[in-house]
Amino acid sequence: MKQTFMQFFEWYLPSDHSLWKKVSDEAEKLALNGFTSLWLPPAYKGQAGKEDVGYGVYDMYDLGEFLSKGSVETKYGTIDEYRQCVKDLQSQKIGVLGDIVFNHRMGADEAENIKATNVNPSNRLENTGELYDVKVWTKYTFPERHQKYSDFVWTWHHFTGTDYNENNQQNDLMIFEGKEWSEHVSKEQGNFDFIMGDDVDFSIPEVVDELYRWGIWYTEISGVNGFRLDAIKSIDARFFTGWLKKMAEYGNHPDFAVGEYWTSDTQELIQYLRDSGHCMKLFDVPLHYRLCKISEDPRNADIRNVFEGTLSDIEPEFSAPFSDNHDTQPSQALESWVQEWFKPLSYALLLLRDCHYPFVFYGDYYGIERDQIAPVPLLKEMVWIRKNVLGDGIVDFNDDDPKKACWLVCSDNPVIVIMSIDDEWKQSEVCDLSLANRTFVDLNTPDHTVIADETGKAQFNCLSKSCTVYITQEDYQTLQNEMSRLNG
Repeated sequence: MKQTFMQFFEWYLPSDHSLWKKVSDEAEKLALNGFTSLWLPPAYKGQAGKEDVGYGVYDMYDLGEFLSKGSVETKYGTIDEYRQCVKDLQSQKIGVLGDIVFNHRMGADEAENIKATNVNPSNRLENTGELYDVKVWTKYTFPERHQKYSDFVWTWHHFTGTDYNENNQQNDLMIFEGKEWSEHVSKEQGNFDFIMGDDVDFSIPEVVDELYRWGIWYTEISGVNGFRLDAIKSIDARFFTGWLKKMAEYGNHPDFAVGEYWTSDTQELIQYLRDSGHCMKLFDVPLHYRLCKISEDPRNADIRNVFEGTLSDIEPEFSAPFSDNHDTQPSQALESWVQEWFKPLSYALLLLRDCHYPFVFYGDYYGIERDQIAPVPLLKEMVWIRKNVLGDGIVDFNDDDPKKACWLVCSDNPVIVIMSIDDEWKQSEVCDLSLANRTFVDLNTPDHTVIADETGKAQFNCLSKSCTVYITQEDYQTLQNEMSRLNG
């Protein structure tokens, strides 16, 4: 079966502790539609308590169990609800990816007086002064947890630097006395070890030991099948090779991991795969930017070469392509939103060709209420087709028109996709014996059908700046019945 993943959250979900319950409620429908794995947001308590999306790491041992940071629940619910939704998904044969955020901590319980040096934020290898006395929030005692699960106390010794000095109440990037940024990270801004908050020092053996202990505990208590790894460009590339291998020995023996290395440079992703021993997949960020650029400037784009030079092109077995996510949605730090007109085209490229691990974004599937963004048209149908109809053989029917793409997915149940990024409608002639004497339905306009002749030749078309998916009349009837069940 072809794999289809969903990122099951967006940034602006209400802070009403309801997401884990929604996952449970939706599990059967998601399986029926064709999803094979869900990436759930970070399950632990963040520094903003019930308001924290999950990336302001406070206590990774609190999955909604302790009254800390103003609530027992996380933004998404309680530990029991979390564990139940994982079980409910797995009962529907949907795997679960836990979101793991290691490299920055926030919301410390106590401040410490130490010495540090200010650093140039644009070049972290350049110090901008001498050692001086600072007061930094770096001691994590987790008093409400009372050492349940772990008695590890984080202090400044376990971090490399931070970005707030309580003495002068300034947001300065500082490196602590006797510390060095890790070498095996992105070279962006000189060295991208630091992102925000208190930067974890992965060169400290007791830190690494604690992250292994936590990982084993989390893997067993949650029962997840794999991991989404956050901001790996700031973590020593060698760390995850051993960590993932160890995690596979516990719980449900998680065997899938996908890392977020945010760069538009495919060669950086390839180098990280090499440095980490290809121990994980990587999100195809260059492809995302390619999709975004085409949607913003179709006049200067060539849709026929959309994958060229991306990770999906060069390392397809280790690429996880996506259209958008919580970081790229409107008003977020990495905002690079694929324009609405192009969204169906982007998903046809991800779901109806030969991508191995495509990710569907919650905000595209359910819509984003805050920004009044509607669900992407035909997205549910494309997910279903990928599961139930799509074969493996791809035949492109492209000519010299850079504004048009057309392909046939060969199988006993052929699928034809044609798209236009032009202001004009497009047409392609497709010829294959598997199409002979068969009737195909246009999913955009079901009343429009195309009948191939006895040689398998037929003309397929689509409107300007749109995408049309054609499936056989028999498959269309089945699809309609399944969509009625999904929407009922």
